[in-house]
Amino acid sequence: MSQQINLYNPRFRKKTNYVTLNTLAALSGVTLAVALAFGLSAQQRVAVAQAEADKVQRQMADAERRQKESAGKAPRQKDPQVAEQLAQAESDNRALQEVSGILEKGELGNTHGYSAYFSAFARSRVQGLWLTGVQIVGAGNEIGLQGRTLQAALLPGYLNGLAHEPVLKGKSFGQLEMNQAAQPSPAAAVASAPAPSAPAFVEFSLQAHQESSAVVKAEAR
Repeated sequence: MSQQINLYNPRFRKKTNYVTLNTLAALSGVTLAVALAFGLSAQQRVAVAQAEADKVQRQMADAERRQKESAGKAPRQKDPQVAEQLAQAESDNRALQEVSGILEKGELGNTHGYSAYFSAFARSRVQGLWLTGVQIVGAGNEIGLQGRTLQAALLPGYLNGLAHEPVLKGKSFGQLEMNQAAQPSPAAAVASAPAPSAPAFVEFSLQAHQESSAVVKAEAR
């Protein structure tokens, strides 16, 4: 029986090795040459950039030196606007110092204002009684009240309410004046029914006297 051999079987083909030692050496040489070329190019660019930076630094140093020399030689001129602002600031500072001195000496009397007094008068209001004038002397050492009431009997309750106000503690209204307000006379000629007359009221004045100098007056109509 005859035996056949398949010569076309890929296993029996002659293999060719394309990657040889010489090829690897050549590729390595090319790669090294390319790397060296890129390295030299980068070094050249760095050197050029460093030279430019050094040049700019020298120019800046020269400009700064010339500026210092010019400032030392030429006298500096005053800016009128700056001088005016400085003078205004000094004037404001002197004014503030004067005000501070006055406040420390107490020459203004009551430096806290009079709002607490007016708030107390408003809280102590009584129906049928109203104020028409208020005088506060100095630091509240002397107080005067003028007003009107529909009934004189309302005054004691009003004074009692004022006595409970903290800002009026220790102050006594020792003087009281009252008088009946004059009623307006009716018109001379009245053809029909007379106009209704206004309700009668009593005018009063309360005073709490103490030594003082300055007067603050507020009137309400």
